[in-house]
Amino acid sequence: MHESLNGIVLNTIKYNDRHNITHIYTDRHGLMSFLVAQGKTKAARMRASMYMPLSLLQFEAKILPNKDLHTLHDERRAFTPYSLYADPVKNAIAMFVSELLTHAIQEREQNEALFRYIDTSVRLLDTMTDGVANFHICFLYHLGSFVGIEPDITNYQEGYWFDMEDGTFHSRPTGSNQNLRPEQAKVIYLLSRMSFSNLHVFRFSREERNQMLDLILSYYRLHNSTLGVLRSPDILKQLFV
Repeated sequence: MHESLNGIVLNTIKYNDRHNITHIYTDRHGLMSFLVAQGKTKAARMRASMYMPLSLLQFEAKILPNKDLHTLHDERRAFTPYSLYADPVKNAIAMFVSELLTHAIQEREQNEALFRYIDTSVRLLDTMTDGVANFHICFLYHLGSFVGIEPDITNYQEGYWFDMEDGTFHSRPTGSNQNLRPEQAKVIYLLSRMSFSNLHVFRFSREERNQMLDLILSYYRLHNSTLGVLRSPDILKQLFV
């Protein structure tokens, strides 16, 4: 069956001398894997550039029933980035987001809200000029609402503890062995106040930003066993002053 799809490239891996396998998060079927021909001609190189991490594509796909590997054709950009890959900082963030999503998303089913969130985020990152250093932290935190692990901040008060296991705030430590002390719990609340429109008003040192990243990644790993160890955060930690 042939379908017209929109997709977000997560990663591409070598399959053999003639083909790569590209993992794409699609608007209608969630995560899908596609066999993509490679070559050394100019046309092949230009085609390969469309499979950079977080590329937004439109394409025709041949969906094979009961198969994990599909084919595509007539691929074209749904969005042409201007700075996403040319800007080294934005490129590093794109690498982080694509690696995160590759590990965090396993569902092969439609999730329109999640697709729109990622699609919109990529477009914003490409055009953003202020607050770029906070983008990955904001993206990571709010991704939680689309994968079912967003912290519940309704009970937060100054001096409260945060239970990492159930994602809630409490006036004192719970029986969990995953309690964050009030000074760390406050970071979770602060992250909830961030949005892509106000990133520029949050000023953090490199150490503060890295601690936030480590904290929210720890929370994700507690709730998502597929996340594992990521390589890209170490690169991000060296970029921002």
